[in-house]
Amino acid sequence: MKDKQNQFYTSISKYYSEIFPYKPVQLQFVKNGVGDLNKKQILDIGCATGELAFNLAKEFAEVTGIDLNEDLLQQAKNNKIISTLKFQSGNMLELKKDFQPNQFDAVLCFGNTLVHLPNFDLIGEMLMGVYSVLKTGGSFLIQILNYDYILAEQVSELPIIETENIKFVRKYEFEKSSPLIRFQTDLHLKKEGRVISNETVLLALKSAELIDLLRNSGFKEIKLFSNFKKDSFGGKHLPLVVSMVK
Repeated sequence: MKDKQNQFYTSISKYYSEIFPYKPVQLQFVKNGVGDLNKKQILDIGCATGELAFNLAKEFAEVTGIDLNEDLLQQAKNNKIISTLKFQSGNMLELKKDFQPNQFDAVLCFGNTLVHLPNFDLIGEMLMGVYSVLKTGGSFLIQILNYDYILAEQVSELPIIETENIKFVRKYEFEKSSPLIRFQTDLHLKKEGRVISNETVLLALKSAELIDLLRNSGFKEIKLFSNFKKDSFGGKHLPLVVSMVK
C-alpha cells in the first residue's frame, strides 16, 4: 500500500501545488491554536511541497517538515528556503526515532495525511509518537475529511479541482464491511492532452473513533470543527479539523 501511495504522489508531484494551493486560513488556524509563533518549534507531518511550513517559518517559527515522498520534498527543498525551516524524509510512524521527547511546541498533520495509515493500530502508534515528541501543553492539530458524512451519504465523488491547466477528479469506491475506501483519481493535464490515473487506499476514520484514539494516547481538550475557520462540526461538510493539547 505504501508503494502505491508513493507512486500516486510522485505522479502528481509536479502539479501538487496547483492542485492543493496554500490557504492562509491554515496559518491563522495554527496561530489561533499555538499563539505567537516566534521561536516556536513546529513539526509539519506530511508537509508535501512545503507551502504551509514556509509560511509558518516566515512568522519566525522554527519548522521541520517531513514527508515520505522524495519528489514533493525536493520541490520543498528547492523552492522554500529560509533559515528557520528544514525539510527531511520522515515516516509518521517513526517520530520517536527521528525526534527527541518533548521537542515540539506544536505538531501539525493536515491534508488528510493521517488516514493514509490503513488501520486503527497504526494510527494509535502514530498518535503515541506525536504525544512523545510534543511538549507538555503543546498543541496537536489535525485535518482529515469528515468520514461520518462521507460514509452515511456514500459520497462517491469529491468536488472537482480545476484550474486553467489541470482538472483533478477524485472518486471513492466503498468496500462492504470494511473501513477502507478505494481512492481513485484522474489528473487531466489540459495543455498536454493526457490523463494521469491512480488508485490508493484510505481509512475511513469516523470522528468518534478518532476521539477514542486521541484520548487513549493521552490527549485532552479535544475540539472538532468543520473547517479551519473553527465553525462547529457536524452535518454535510467535507473537512474535519481537530485541535487538542498534550
